[in-house]
Amino acid sequence: MSSSHGWRGQALCAQVDTGLFFPENGQGNLAKQAKRICAMCDVTMPCLNEALSDPSLIGIWGGTSEKDRYALRRQMNKVSA
Repeated sequence: MSSSHGWRGQALCAQVDTGLFFPENGQGNLAKQAKRICAMCDVTMPCLNEALSDPSLIGIWGGTSEKDRYALRRQMNKVSA
Protein backbone atom coordinates (compact mmCIF):
# COMPACT_ATOMS: atom_id res chain seq x y z
CA MET A 1 0.00 0.00 0.00
CA SER A 2 1.45 3.35 -0.96
CA SER A 3 1.53 6.25 1.46
CA SER A 4 -1.12 8.04 -0.60
CA HIS A 5 -3.51 5.21 0.26
CA GLY A 6 -2.69 5.07 3.96
CA TRP A 7 -6.27 6.05 4.72
CA ARG A 8 -7.45 2.59 3.64
CA GLY A 9 -6.27 1.04 6.90
CA GLN A 10 -8.62 3.37 8.77
CA ALA A 11 -11.64 2.71 6.55
CA LEU A 12 -14.67 1.09 8.17
CA CYS A 13 -15.26 -0.97 5.03
CA ALA A 14 -12.05 -2.85 5.81
CA GLN A 15 -13.71 -4.13 8.98
CA VAL A 16 -16.87 -5.61 7.42
CA ASP A 17 -17.77 -8.00 4.60
CA THR A 18 -16.42 -6.31 1.47
CA GLY A 19 -19.17 -7.91 -0.61
CA LEU A 20 -21.49 -5.33 0.87
CA PHE A 21 -19.68 -2.63 -1.13
CA PHE A 22 -20.10 -4.40 -4.46
CA PRO A 23 -23.86 -4.93 -4.77
CA GLU A 24 -25.29 -6.49 -7.91
CA ASN A 25 -28.21 -4.97 -9.80
CA GLY A 26 -31.35 -5.32 -7.72
CA GLN A 27 -29.44 -5.28 -4.43
CA GLY A 28 -30.20 -1.67 -3.55
CA ASN A 29 -30.58 -2.67 0.08
CA LEU A 30 -26.92 -3.68 0.22
CA ALA A 31 -25.90 -0.39 -1.39
CA LYS A 32 -27.88 1.51 1.24
CA GLN A 33 -26.18 -0.44 4.02
CA ALA A 34 -22.75 0.25 2.52
CA LYS A 35 -23.53 3.96 2.20
CA ARG A 36 -24.60 4.07 5.86
CA ILE A 37 -21.24 2.59 6.86
CA CYS A 38 -19.47 5.17 4.69
CA ALA A 39 -21.44 7.95 6.41
CA MET A 40 -19.90 6.91 9.74
CA CYS A 41 -16.37 6.52 8.37
CA ASP A 42 -13.58 8.99 9.17
CA VAL A 43 -11.93 8.63 5.76
CA THR A 44 -14.90 9.13 3.45
CA MET A 45 -13.40 12.14 1.68
CA PRO A 46 -10.07 10.59 0.64
CA CYS A 47 -11.99 7.51 -0.47
CA LEU A 48 -14.40 9.60 -2.53
CA ASN A 49 -11.54 11.62 -4.02
CA GLU A 50 -9.84 8.42 -5.16
CA ALA A 51 -13.06 7.09 -6.66
CA LEU A 52 -13.71 10.35 -8.50
CA SER A 53 -10.21 10.36 -9.93
CA ASP A 54 -10.45 6.75 -11.16
CA PRO A 55 -13.61 6.09 -13.20
CA SER A 56 -12.70 2.40 -13.50
CA LEU A 57 -13.45 1.75 -9.81
CA ILE A 58 -16.65 -0.19 -9.24
CA GLY A 59 -18.84 -0.51 -6.17
CA ILE A 60 -19.49 1.86 -3.30
CA TRP A 61 -16.62 4.26 -2.58
CA GLY A 62 -16.81 7.33 -0.37
CA GLY A 63 -20.52 6.80 0.13
CA THR A 64 -21.28 6.89 -3.60
CA SER A 65 -22.22 4.38 -6.24
CA GLU A 66 -20.78 4.35 -9.76
CA LYS A 67 -23.90 6.17 -10.94
CA ASP A 68 -23.54 8.79 -8.18
CA ARG A 69 -19.89 9.39 -9.11
CA TYR A 70 -20.73 9.71 -12.79
CA ALA A 71 -23.20 12.47 -11.90
CA LEU A 72 -20.66 14.16 -9.61
CA ARG A 73 -18.01 14.11 -12.35
CA ARG A 74 -20.47 15.68 -14.79
CA GLN A 75 -21.27 18.42 -12.25
CA MET A 76 -17.58 19.02 -11.61
CA ASN A 77 -16.91 19.29 -15.36
CA LYS A 78 -19.72 21.82 -15.76
CA VAL A 79 -18.35 23.95 -12.94
CA SER A 80 -14.79 23.87 -14.28
CA ALA A 81 -15.86 24.63 -17.87
